[in-house]
Amino acid sequence: MEFRTLRAFVEVVRQGGFSQAAKVVFATQSTVSKAVRQLEDELGVTLLDRIGHRSRLTVAGEVVFRRAVRMLAQRDDLMAELEDLQGLRRGTLRLGLPPIGSSLLFAPVFAAYRSRHPRVDIRLVEHGSDRLEEILRAGEIDLAASLLPVSEEFAWQAVRREPLVALLPAGHALAGRAEIALPDLKDVPFVLFETGFALNRILLEACRRHGFEPTVAAQSSQIDFLVELAAAGLGVAFLPRVIAEQRSGPAVARVLLAEPRTDWAMAVVWRRGAYLSRAAEAWLAIVREIHAAR
Repeated sequence: MEFRTLRAFVEVVRQGGFSQAAKVVFATQSTVSKAVRQLEDELGVTLLDRIGHRSRLTVAGEVVFRRAVRMLAQRDDLMAELEDLQGLRRGTLRLGLPPIGSSLLFAPVFAAYRSRHPRVDIRLVEHGSDRLEEILRAGEIDLAASLLPVSEEFAWQAVRREPLVALLPAGHALAGRAEIALPDLKDVPFVLFETGFALNRILLEACRRHGFEPTVAAQSSQIDFLVELAAAGLGVAFLPRVIAEQRSGPAVARVLLAEPRTDWAMAVVWRRGAYLSRAAEAWLAIVREIHAAR
């Protein structure tokens, strides 16, 4: 059953005849007549009782007419919805963001995206970068913010690169240095983020390259809490420099971490070769626009 034949039949009924219907569907009268005959042959019933130049619905024709009107309306709705998606007037963006740095890096992106595409539904999940990569790998989200380097299975777009700083109590013996290396902190307990945060993995791998495993005094997902623990002397915490400058107060000393391969390099990642929706592509475009000069 074709929508073309349904449309022709419905317009014959609505317009009261074949010649008037032909004008509406931009076809010849014979084409409309053939379309209705094709529909009758396909259904095996007579739809129109033809009396001279006039036609009236049979009982079967009334049933088919009601259904055809509904089917055509649903088709029109479908096409309108698809056009909305293509124009980003509607749609869904499934996005994963980590707690570290999202307010700084992605709040402006959110604001611009919402302004330009107000009817796109953003479904946000928040986890550490390693956990977000697992969710992305499973296809549960379209895009995730994660720290570089990432697996070759992901494509990525760089957002921001910052060095890490060590946060120590203001009175600590190492607090007055301009920069510090991880071996200098070998005997200092670490205050880390919870499991699933890529920053933990980056730091621990760097410590192992120097041949030691740090003592972990505490773990948390809350940046402010980690800063307060460092200020209280529980251990050394680590944050990207730009975030540490916003969060740490006079009780905490910020010392640049001079350690290769430990930069906080945030990127937006997605499955390499996977289909990216127009909603996801629009998010990436705004990320490029806002962070291109960084």
